[in-house]
Amino acid sequence: MAETAEKIQESFSKADQFVLELFKKKLPNSYLYHNYNHTVRVVKSTKEIAENSQINVKQKDALILAAWLHDTGYTKTRDGHEEASIEIAKDYMKKENVDDETQQIVVELIASTKMGQEPQNELERILKDADNSHFAKEYYAQTSEFLRQELLLTETKKFTPSEWREENIQMFTHKHKFYTDYAARNWKNQKDENLISLLKKEKKKKKKYRKEEVKAKLKAKFKDESPDRGVQTLYRTTLRNHIKLSDIADTKANILLSVNAIIISLALSNMIPKLDAPSNRHLLIPTLVLVVFSVASIIMSILSTRPNVTSGEFTREQVKKKQVNILFFGNFHKMKYDQYQWAINEIIYDKDYIYEALTKDLYLLGVVLNKKYMLLRKTYTVFMIGIIISVISFIIAFWMM
Repeated sequence: MAETAEKIQESFSKADQFVLELFKKKLPNSYLYHNYNHTVRVVKSTKEIAENSQINVKQKDALILAAWLHDTGYTKTRDGHEEASIEIAKDYMKKENVDDETQQIVVELIASTKMGQEPQNELERILKDADNSHFAKEYYAQTSEFLRQELLLTETKKFTPSEWREENIQMFTHKHKFYTDYAARNWKNQKDENLISLLKKEKKKKKKYRKEEVKAKLKAKFKDESPDRGVQTLYRTTLRNHIKLSDIADTKANILLSVNAIIISLALSNMIPKLDAPSNRHLLIPTLVLVVFSVASIIMSILSTRPNVTSGEFTREQVKKKQVNILFFGNFHKMKYDQYQWAINEIIYDKDYIYEALTKDLYLLGVVLNKKYMLLRKTYTVFMIGIIISVISFIIAFWMM
């Protein structure tokens, strides 16, 4: 008896490994729901119902094998995947020398998983409930979203979150039901909780929709008094890009600083102390070339990241004539707060002034970025030339020696 149970467990392990390898190799990444994880959940639910049902051991084994193989057809096609799953299952069971009776049960069970098909016997009812067990699980919301994304990625159907919620409410209330006594008794409460959660979200959506209608009317009324959203997005995106480019420039400069600092450290510690020896005199000039170009690269890298100090003050006359960018900290860091507050009040009530200040801020950032990148380009050129000349110098020195 123990040996038989061990063989059965081994056969299930083989089926598990077969499905895992098949999905890894052939299932497209767009299948976020119908994948190995879904199959494992179905097998687990199948075992749970089967252990609490009046079926014999042979039927239970066939049922679990069908649960493992029921969605393998997705590796070939989405439409009519049940037939493809049956063909894959037949080939697998033939190779594993599964007896004819079990093969027939497995084929019939996989065929019964078609959407909308009513189960005809206890085994089909068990597999049907197991296949839809996610309706009564705490992870329902997550798996449901995976299915929505899968339908979108496979170009089967496109649902918005709101449409998908309505579709699921229809599924819960009109289309789905549990067929086995065990599922009806033990899973109904969690299913009802999931439905209640959907209904609450739908209710919130309707309330939010009514609020959005009021907001839309207010926005339409005061549209001319506030900056256009597209313009705001333009400035926000452009400013973010400028900041990213500045960070990239600083990173490049830091790389050059680090590399050249390492080169100089190695030269000072390992090469220069040995140049006094007569046998190493030929390395003097190449080493000096290397060090000089490294120092030049470091100096230029520092220049590219060195901040400029500005006056930190502006006058009321400059604000009134729109001659100063009051958004840049370098223009106000020495001023008193009440003076700066006055300047801000001048700008926030003038939409044209806001846009002009933002434009000026972007322009000045662009000018600074241009200086940084031009200096960085020269620095990289100097570094590259220095490396080339140093290598050539070392080659010539060794050749002359």
